Amino acid sequence: MTTTARLRSATAIAVGALVVAVVAALVIGPARLPVSGVIRELLDHLPLVDVESGLTKNQAATVWEIRFPRIILGVLVGAVLSASGAAYQGAFRNPLADPYLLGVAAGAGLGATLAIVSGANDGSGALSAVPLAAFAGAIGSVALTYVASGVGRSRSSTTGLLLAGVAVASFLTAAQTYVQQQNFEVLREVYSWILGRLTVVGWRDVAIVSPYVVVSSLVLLAMARTLDVLAVGEEEAASLGIRVRRSRAIIIIAASLGTAAAVAVSGLIGFVGIIVPHTIRLMVGGSYRRILPLSLIAGAAFLVITDLLARTVISPAELPIGVITAFVGGPFFLLVMRGRREVAA
Repeated sequence: MTTTARLRSATAIAVGALVVAVVAALVIGPARLPVSGVIRELLDHLPLVDVESGLTKNQAATVWEIRFPRIILGVLVGAVLSASGAAYQGAFRNPLADPYLLGVAAGAGLGATLAIVSGANDGSGALSAVPLAAFAGAIGSVALTYVASGVGRSRSSTTGLLLAGVAVASFLTAAQTYVQQQNFEVLREVYSWILGRLTVVGWRDVAIVSPYVVVSSLVLLAMARTLDVLAVGEEEAASLGIRVRRSRAIIIIAASLGTAAAVAVSGLIGFVGIIVPHTIRLMVGGSYRRILPLSLIAGAAFLVITDLLARTVISPAELPIGVITAFVGGPFFLLVMRGRREVAA
């Protein structure tokens, strides 16, 4: 099969999976809705389309005010985590890199923990103290990693950035653990956030996170060609006119911004940035001009499906999304490591 044919096939699969995931997530839940009615309800909101869905007023409200905002949030979070994972892997030339590499998760976890134990979580949705503190912690941790690694100096390197990220993440995780140990009464709430979840008050949450995700995704897509050049090596990229440090900094900042926004509203959902990009890479090859756009679509579908499983597997209770992604991502991570060793050998 030619590269073009594989790209078309992978695109069709990703788009089809996303459509099926969205419809399934709208239909399945504590109050099961008719598939035909949900589809007609969606069509009725398209321009120049006027059909009768047959849904009751309460059923329509369930679709538009409860399930659809959560689905769109899942689309945004899954898309940006997947694209960020692919971008990190290209920027560091490391197939095991993921969106939490620079301490984003540790910083967000510490910020959220401090907000919870302080009792400041009086708002609602993305305007509450927890996501705001998580976002601030995530961005702050990335900035601290940059300062610690000496990015921009003549002797800075991706290895130094990686090591600085590990050190910063370890320090922030230790700080978070200390805070938790001093506040046993809120441990359950803290762990509920850390394990990941998609809970929205309404469309306001989606509106708040959307600009960050859109800007991050557009920048990463614009840098796809640069990532392809960086893949051949820093010296070769520089000889082709690429400003390596500047380009890598733009990619990392964009990926970290999108990840921070996603973490702020969803908690810590791991492995998405490894599972999806590697699956796409197996289907369409190593060019980031193909990997990045497909990772956006496939990542959205993956997280919507995962969220559907999280809220139905032990219904009426919900599993944390992070538990499901870890079940899938752990073995997947080991397979990637094994494949890398075989290639190196």
